[in-house]
Amino acid sequence: MFDVNTIRKDFPILSRQVNGKPLVYLDSGATAQKPECVIEAVNRMHREQNANIHRGVHHLSEEATSMYEAARERVREFIGAAAREEVIFTAGATASINTVAYAWGEEFLHSGDNIIVSEMEHHSNIVPWQLIAQRKGAELRVLPFDDEGRLMIEKLDELLDTRTRMVAVTQASNTLGTRPDLKTIIDKAHSVDAVVMVDGCQGVVHGGVDVQALDCDFYAFSGHKLYAPTGIGVLYGKQSLLEQMPPFLCGGDMVDRVSFERTTYAPLPLKFEAGTANFVGAIGLGEAVGYLQTLDLKAVEEYERDLTAYATELLSAIDGLKIYGTTEDKCSIVSFNVEGVHPYDMGMILDKLGIAVRTGQHCAEPVMTHYGVTGMCRASMAMYNTREEIEALHRGVERAVRMLR
Repeated sequence: MFDVNTIRKDFPILSRQVNGKPLVYLDSGATAQKPECVIEAVNRMHREQNANIHRGVHHLSEEATSMYEAARERVREFIGAAAREEVIFTAGATASINTVAYAWGEEFLHSGDNIIVSEMEHHSNIVPWQLIAQRKGAELRVLPFDDEGRLMIEKLDELLDTRTRMVAVTQASNTLGTRPDLKTIIDKAHSVDAVVMVDGCQGVVHGGVDVQALDCDFYAFSGHKLYAPTGIGVLYGKQSLLEQMPPFLCGGDMVDRVSFERTTYAPLPLKFEAGTANFVGAIGLGEAVGYLQTLDLKAVEEYERDLTAYATELLSAIDGLKIYGTTEDKCSIVSFNVEGVHPYDMGMILDKLGIAVRTGQHCAEPVMTHYGVTGMCRASMAMYNTREEIEALHRGVERAVRMLR
């Protein structure tokens, strides 16, 4: 059985107060809180083991290098990658997607080609594709979603053709919670020899991933949404593709030999890890993954589903409240507005009650445009939230409605 009270003890910040009220943290979709073991791993690195990796023969450097590569192996196992060469540490999912857009795009995208992105994407999985398409003279096509938040995969056949080179799609929408049928999308893309970039920021946390079973070509996620530090992320790519791609950033650690006549590159994964790595963040990410591996992740997923259903039930009963994204298999995100109440005002009143939710466009302005709104309130839940906190959110929203409407 999943014991949320035991889990909560692992997260020190959850015991604090905000505005004199117990903290109710419902913004994990933006960044998740960190368990004690991750905090301690990062602190220990700074106190006892801080040294640059891959470049020293002294004890601290070798120790840090070993821990960094152990973190890579732990991530490889967690996402089901076939080889360590397929796991690249980056600054986050944004950096991962930009790496693919630039390095893959420079090698494989040409004038007259097209890229397909879904309408529900985070800006980080839209703008890089716009820029590379403009540079290369390619077309950007959009796969829409319906008013329930369901990605309209039946329209994909109309968009795909022999000049489609890339399909970029989320594993779980950061605004609607929608989980598209990725396997069908990937199979259809592969049928025309297109590759697929999956934004896994929400999906890797809520349900996980097996990249080999999914057969995606690229997969990106950020550590800070997976209970790890900020400033660290992962790019997974099939080794055959990564080997054909030129480097994105250049400098130390990604080179083999450098002369003024010619430079050769280090083998994977270092070819895409230029400069001094965020080795502390990577080790923290490895610790977060190790923490998750001690849990029954199926039980965690079921618990989060229950929280989402409970939040949906309570909030739906409030007069004038509209929930955006009502697909059955959504992850633990509930975005909403209340008629006559601005989402920023709602968020500020909830904050006075110690309740943290996200307000605004959630870096998904095309989603706002679809629904004709300027912003939404978003409650994003994690395994450390409770039904009592959902009830506090419900009471807080009701109170805000009475005050503002």
